[in-house]
Amino acid sequence: MAHIVCLIPGDGIGPEVTTAARQVIEASGINVEWVPLPAGETGLEFCGSALPERTIAAIAGHGVALKGPITTPIARGHVSVNVQLRQRLSLFAAFRPVRNLPKVKSRYDNVNLIIVRENTEGLYSGLENEVIPGVIQSLKIATADASTRISEFAFDYATKMKRKKVTVFHKANIMKKSDGLFLNCARKVYSGRSQDIGYEEMIIDNGCMQLVRDPSQFDVLLLENFYGDIISDLAAGMVGGPGMVPGANFGQSCAVFEPVHGSAPDIARTNVANPLACIMSGVMMLRYLGEHQTADQICNAYEFVLREGNPENLTRDMGGTAGTEQFTEAVIRAMT
Repeated sequence: MAHIVCLIPGDGIGPEVTTAARQVIEASGINVEWVPLPAGETGLEFCGSALPERTIAAIAGHGVALKGPITTPIARGHVSVNVQLRQRLSLFAAFRPVRNLPKVKSRYDNVNLIIVRENTEGLYSGLENEVIPGVIQSLKIATADASTRISEFAFDYATKMKRKKVTVFHKANIMKKSDGLFLNCARKVYSGRSQDIGYEEMIIDNGCMQLVRDPSQFDVLLLENFYGDIISDLAAGMVGGPGMVPGANFGQSCAVFEPVHGSAPDIARTNVANPLACIMSGVMMLRYLGEHQTADQICNAYEFVLREGNPENLTRDMGGTAGTEQFTEAVIRAMT
């Protein structure tokens, strides 16, 4: 039977990197039926909405999607499509593995982080208003239900995958109620578990300094929404950049997989974008679908290309001269 997967190409370089991931997955021989869906600029152009209702309905119905990056207007325009997707589909857990890749230049070695980010509330709830001219108020929402749910997700994952430690980044010394609630929920979840997994708490500013000093001291990071967004990109910079980091958004009944990087409109349609993060997100999607052998096949192929180190097969951000299409073709050749 075919797996039915929703495909959201996105904006900017999104169509290029999702096409690359689609080609690699199809080259594996697995049977996937793709359902292309509009969002972002294509949604506005063809449906009059950055996030059409039929896109939401399709993902909810089929349960899985591979998504390219979508442009969010700065200080104007429509609400973030990414935020809307996560809230509408209750994709409460953002999951981002960050690790060193073979022969990809980095300032750090032995990076192997799992970033677990609450995905539905906090400052990204989008509740802002103008109190008086020149004074804007933005509300940070924290609930016990969401804080407990994401804490359980982090500890469940750490236990299942035999990780060593969960570290909660917070600012409860200043935001005593909102971050205090998040912290207390994490403590409660931890106290109800076996103590096989280590646990620590760290104020976010100290946590950033410690990450830059020695990222190998961390294992699983548990964060509220805003902090998780920033730390995800900071950590990506430790392993070569956002083009090397995949991502997933998990809910109770569906999941959306996407690269960490943005839409990079300045290099769109120039065949220079690195599709690796999207291919890696596709591998995560295959594991979610239970296709572990195919996921391993693709993972082994792109790691072979990286280890081989041929500049003609690597994109510019990996020190090579290849374009998006050439890197994709190299991965497909390595699969055969």
